[in-house]
Amino acid sequence: MKKLMIAVFFFAAANFASAQAEINWVEMSEVEALMKKEPKKVLVDVYTSWCGPCKMMNKTTFSDPEVVKYINEHYYAIKFDAEGEEAITFQGKEFRNDNFDPAKTRGRNSTHDLTRAIAPVNGRIAYPTIVYMNEEFQILSPVQGFQKPEQIMPILSYFGEDIYQQMEWQEYVKQSK
Repeated sequence: MKKLMIAVFFFAAANFASAQAEINWVEMSEVEALMKKEPKKVLVDVYTSWCGPCKMMNKTTFSDPEVVKYINEHYYAIKFDAEGEEAITFQGKEFRNDNFDPAKTRGRNSTHDLTRAIAPVNGRIAYPTIVYMNEEFQILSPVQGFQKPEQIMPILSYFGEDIYQQMEWQEYVKQSK
């Protein structure tokens, strides 16, 4: 009976710990004020409601305890609907989605102007895209595509620990192996 109770306790504790593994997502409208109080890097998860890999990243990568802990310590994390209708004021400029179609909220819609401003890689927009910014909101890099926890951790540390200021990504990857 004692062994069963210990097993139940550890099972419950493990489930409680994993349930607590949650990123402290903030709104785009909040991040500038937060930055004035405590400067951090910014991570913007550019997603869409219909994107399967975006949903998988939420379910796996963004719920991984190590990823959650690192992001919460080093970044302000923002979820941004790349096809949403909300007007966003960021860095003194208003970004809109004037062609948003309310009838298409469950499928592909028009692309938000902020998405066009921060997420393209070689002129192409894809989902998910994680946009990394420094404390002055300068874009360090948009990184497109689904990433497992073991894939995103080196990227998080590369920007989160300012390694990008000392070496190129390719060199960092070689040294990390």
